[in-house]
Amino acid sequence: MNFLRTFFIFCFLFFSITEASAQVYRFKAESYSVVEKKDNGNWGEWSKFQETAVIITLDGKNDKITVNSQEVQYYKILAYGEKVVTEDDDTIPLKCADLNGNLCTILIVTRKNQDNRKQFYINYGDVKIVYNVYDN
Repeated sequence: MNFLRTFFIFCFLFFSITEASAQVYRFKAESYSVVEKKDNGNWGEWSKFQETAVIITLDGKNDKITVNSQEVQYYKILAYGEKVVTEDDDTIPLKCADLNGNLCTILIVTRKNQDNRKQFYINYGDVKIVYNVYDN
């Protein structure tokens, strides 16, 4: 009887913690920049940051990301990468696909040496977009 009670308590706690980890995070982007790959295969220069008021939603429960820009962007999270911690940055990589099936990598980067400024990168093979964001 004591074993069953312990087992049920363990199961309850396990499923409660699992459910709590699948949260919805919202970020507000204040600016963005874009870089494109040149014909020679090298990356060009990042554009100057442009002001924006975009909400980015990361829905861990449904494995999706929504970027509410002028043209709304939807991404399906295919795989969650391991958090990479360096002296300067914390980076969380996400393997994703857009609605057209194009694969990309989304990086959520915290710049430790810049007052923990957060950046949200959307990296395709030929174009990269970065948003400067803060928690909403």
